Amino acid sequence: MAKPGFRLALFATLLALIVVLLGAYTRLTHAGLGCPDWPGCYGFISVPQSEAQLAHAELHFPDAPVEAHKGWNEMLHRYFAGTLGLLIAVLAGRAWVHRHHPGQPVKLPLFLLAVVIGQAAFGMWTVTLKLWPQVVTGHLLGGFATLSLLFLLTLRLSGVLPALTVPRRLQHWATAGLLLVILQIALGGWVSSNYAAVACIDFPMCHGQWLPPTDFANGFHLTQHIGPNYLGGQLDSDARTAIHLTHRIGALLVTLVLLGLAWQLKVVGMTRLAAMVLIALAAQITLGISNVVFHLPLPVAVAHNAGGAALLLTMVLVNYHARTSLVRVKHQPPVRWRLSLRKHSAGPITIKGEMPWRP
Repeated sequence: MAKPGFRLALFATLLALIVVLLGAYTRLTHAGLGCPDWPGCYGFISVPQSEAQLAHAELHFPDAPVEAHKGWNEMLHRYFAGTLGLLIAVLAGRAWVHRHHPGQPVKLPLFLLAVVIGQAAFGMWTVTLKLWPQVVTGHLLGGFATLSLLFLLTLRLSGVLPALTVPRRLQHWATAGLLLVILQIALGGWVSSNYAAVACIDFPMCHGQWLPPTDFANGFHLTQHIGPNYLGGQLDSDARTAIHLTHRIGALLVTLVLLGLAWQLKVVGMTRLAAMVLIALAAQITLGISNVVFHLPLPVAVAHNAGGAALLLTMVLVNYHARTSLVRVKHQPPVRWRLSLRKHSAGPITIKGEMPWRP
């Protein structure tokens, strides 16, 4: 039976998915600096429109001329993100008020509130530090973290528990898959923030070579100086190629591990979860290849971000089932047994005992 707050958590999860996709759309339309200040836009709560507002923007931000379509992309993202932050604050407040109720998650909603506050700070730094790749990547990871934690909270409030017990090796596969997917999302964020998505315009080779010229030192130079405007990127071709190829290698590792995970799920009878993993993986691989072959069309690029979110949520679901099953097994009471023996002349001999549960 669903617990109080389940519907609100579900709605917040769906809203978080919209926020992630709006963030991707904003980034892909080069609208990250559509408003050069934060949290407003040229000093207003919306994009300047009137002559007086445009004059004010030109006076105070002479180096950032107003581009209304980019400004609205950025502000729409901020409006939805702000609404999500308020919902998470409500969830945290409800959890604290009902903290004494059995089964009420408290630490998770409070941690979510801390994460969303950090996300607000990263949103501000994204603008004030002019799309510094480290901050942009961190902001993207924070968005995915918020989405996955909200989904986990929804699962915990749903009251649904796994019906099957699972072997411990499945937990290891699920954990490895989750960590690799998170790492791959981080690499995808680094690709996007450094504008390396089209560093290779052919597939499966890159520039017609299996090992093209690369510059990993600059491609993954995490102490880039702060100051220049990173819109469009600052790296040369070889550095971007290194980033792109690393993302491809990461995709190969994720594919191998998730195929193994799907097989393990099938073995224990979780065929639906196995199918979900395979479908999400196949969709994401297809979208990733399409981005390269068709040179990053906007709908496909946004869908690729949605595919990453779907793959991450699938891994959260798999880990939830695997870990919850193990917890239930751990607390399962011992199995009591009774054995009766009857001899020819004597009465029955009864032996009683118990043995611990083993998955």
